[in-house]
Amino acid sequence: MSEKYQTREERRKQLEAQKAKNKGKKKGKKGSIIKRIFLALVALGIIGIMTGAAIFAYMVKDTPKLDAEALKAAIPSEIIDIDGQTVAEVGTQKLDYVEYKDIPELVRNAIIATEDSRFFKHHGVDPIRLGAAVIANFTHGFGSEGASTITQQVVKLNFLTPEKTLSRKAQEAWLSIQLERKYSKEEIFELYVNKVFMSERTVGIATASEVYFGKPLSELNLAEAALIAGMPQSPNNYNPFNNPEKAEKRRNVVLSLMQQHGYITEAEMKEAQGIPITASLVPEAKRAQHGEDIAYDSYIGQVIKEIENKYPELNVYTDGLKVYTGLDTKAQDYVDKIMYEGEIVPFPDEKLQAGITLLDTKTGELRALGGNRNKEVDFGLNFATSVPRQPGSTIKPILDYGPAIEYLKWGTYQTIVDEPYKYSTGQTINNWDNRHMGPLSMREALARSRNVPALKALKAAGLENAREFANGLGFDLDEVLESYSIGALETTPLQMAGAYSAFGNNGYYTEPHAVNEIELRDGTKINMKPETIVAMSDYTAFMITDMLKSVVNSGYGTGRIANVPGLPMAGKTGTTNYSSEELRKYGHASGAVPDAWFTGYTTNYTASIWTGYEQRKYALDTTRDQQIAMKIFKNLMQYVSEDVKTVDFTVPKTVTKIKVEKGSNPAKLAGPYTPDSMVIYEWAVKGNAPSAVSEKYTKPQGPSGLSAIYDESTNDITLSWQFNEAAEGTQFLVTVSKDGGAEQTLTTTTQTGLKMPVTEPGSYTFKVVAITDGQNSNAAVATVTVSGPSAEDENNTGNEGNGNETGNNNNNGNGNGDNSGNGTDQNSNNGNGAQNDGTTPGAGADNGTGSAGGDTEETGTQPQNNGNTGQNNNNSPQ
Repeated sequence: MSEKYQTREERRKQLEAQKAKNKGKKKGKKGSIIKRIFLALVALGIIGIMTGAAIFAYMVKDTPKLDAEALKAAIPSEIIDIDGQTVAEVGTQKLDYVEYKDIPELVRNAIIATEDSRFFKHHGVDPIRLGAAVIANFTHGFGSEGASTITQQVVKLNFLTPEKTLSRKAQEAWLSIQLERKYSKEEIFELYVNKVFMSERTVGIATASEVYFGKPLSELNLAEAALIAGMPQSPNNYNPFNNPEKAEKRRNVVLSLMQQHGYITEAEMKEAQGIPITASLVPEAKRAQHGEDIAYDSYIGQVIKEIENKYPELNVYTDGLKVYTGLDTKAQDYVDKIMYEGEIVPFPDEKLQAGITLLDTKTGELRALGGNRNKEVDFGLNFATSVPRQPGSTIKPILDYGPAIEYLKWGTYQTIVDEPYKYSTGQTINNWDNRHMGPLSMREALARSRNVPALKALKAAGLENAREFANGLGFDLDEVLESYSIGALETTPLQMAGAYSAFGNNGYYTEPHAVNEIELRDGTKINMKPETIVAMSDYTAFMITDMLKSVVNSGYGTGRIANVPGLPMAGKTGTTNYSSEELRKYGHASGAVPDAWFTGYTTNYTASIWTGYEQRKYALDTTRDQQIAMKIFKNLMQYVSEDVKTVDFTVPKTVTKIKVEKGSNPAKLAGPYTPDSMVIYEWAVKGNAPSAVSEKYTKPQGPSGLSAIYDESTNDITLSWQFNEAAEGTQFLVTVSKDGGAEQTLTTTTQTGLKMPVTEPGSYTFKVVAITDGQNSNAAVATVTVSGPSAEDENNTGNEGNGNETGNNNNNGNGNGDNSGNGTDQNSNNGNGAQNDGTTPGAGADNGTGSAGGDTEETGTQPQNNGNTGQNNNNSPQ
């Protein structure tokens, strides 16, 4: 028993020992797996690091070397025109260099708080800031947030292209690290503040202090220092001279950052934020011109603006760029002549301003620009690109009629009633003449610039559709209000020209642009041409164009003064108005306007012209002043179109031409008897033309009682007829055929009779048709036979004879004569017998004619002789 028990005990111990052994094995296996995973991760890490290092090395292999001269040099850029000629060099003409030790602490703190709060802690690249940027870029897309330090910005300003790529960022980081090794923080900061662009053709913060405040950096207060520190991010956008509201918002952001990073107290921040941005700016009258005059400054100002907007890290003034543009110097010279000399189009005074934009209709390239009539100031206010004004009725094709055609497929004949009408708010909308014209076609409503039909078209198309349509043409509208239908929004000639060019380019829109390409100093080329998009259907573009033709070439169009005879063109006028309160306040007459526009195009060029005064209190008082925009357009378009083939606008396959009966509502096709004066030719979207045919007009009444009488004595046929219709302008088409031959037109007359000389015998058939308003009546027909003399008659001789002839309504007469003959007919007309051989027929008046008798023998026997008669058949119209 004991032995048996021991055996069990041993077995238990053996089992426990085995379990312990197995447990140890499991622990060993688990530790082995962890170890393997760790080693694998280490290996992957090493491989990753090596791969990353290899990729980084590949990315930075073409990195340019640090160039000490390039860090401080300012190389001007070339502006090159459409013909490849350099027209200007743009560079910094004034630079006040400031050393680090002379930069006030207030200014340094403002810049560091804004641009790089960890500037003195990192080594060229800030990992913390980089991490935040990576998260933002993954969230919102690559390039959505920058992580550039001040060191990196110095690198970008001097060495690298502006593309936002991983390769470029790697090169930027590599150069930044090298820059930090070679230069101290103070030196890098000094390089930055002296190289940064500050708008107004100004580089460097010391120069900017003098330009904007008229004093050195050392005298700037907190608010002024914050403004200077905030400008480098977008210099032109935050230019306090041109954009004070944006500049003030940016300054306040800088002040908030300074308080956040402990450079100023909250009280100091609030006090500085309360100072008006304009409080210490240099007064406009004392603002100096910086640098030498630049040719074509309005155009070149737009060039600089485009580059800064797309590539803010590029500096036109210092980077030595080659900028290829669409500038046409001949067109630009002509625009300058219009703007500055006042001979081509006289201006009433020097204060009247104008903004002129000339584009290539197909490409959107800016050919010429007139921004300001003040020649003494370079890069002054640009009324063509940067000073939005209300466009008046020039907006109607964009917001009203364009969307109605695009989304509702309206034809140019669409009837809209011009009548008393109100906005949805209950406010009354008025036409410019405070009258209403009743039913109008869309064409006439647009050409006459009626406001009520425009609002109705906008509402029919839908406000959201109108917003989408306009935004496809370069606008950026968050919403469309009903008042926008007649121009109660703001835009520029540049934007208007871009939108209208799409109408002239079959619905394709290309954003207006001055710059086509930029070439950097290292030969890298940057394509600046915008992408062309389909903004509308081709039928919309064509029908808007065809209606806008009526604006300039119809008798009722408001833009007739802008028309260039023989040049296929389209366009639209626009004026704005003063409120009753403004008229009283400024003392203007009721016809005075603050703005006058004309925007139009050919297949080659699009131009938009605004005229008005910088201050709204001054008005275009006279009709002549309000026509200046049209006259500028006419002269400019005529000049640029000389010796240039200008084809007419292409008719797309998506439209069809139809004959519409004028005044039909809803529109109906002209019927077979619609008078020409009541027919208008219009366009419809294919498949959407009206199908109803007008039955208002019937076949015109024709002439009646047509008679044809042959007069033997004069050898003429006399025609006469009656016409009872009292239609003004009715004409009669008279045709004749001989012996069943082809009809020939005798004449078209307004009389009810005529004579035709007879040259040879035969059967003559006459037809008379009444033509009223282009419509032909049935024909009245009459036939008369003219007989020639027989051979027997030619041999007979005789003395005078007396004959009694009878004539009836069928014009048959017989006469016997002894010497002298007197014939009578039933109409009591007298016939006179002819002497000599009796072959000459007697003359009878009216419907009866008798022929003279002739002796046939010497004995004097007098046989009966049949007289030649003319037959007359009175017929009703057929």
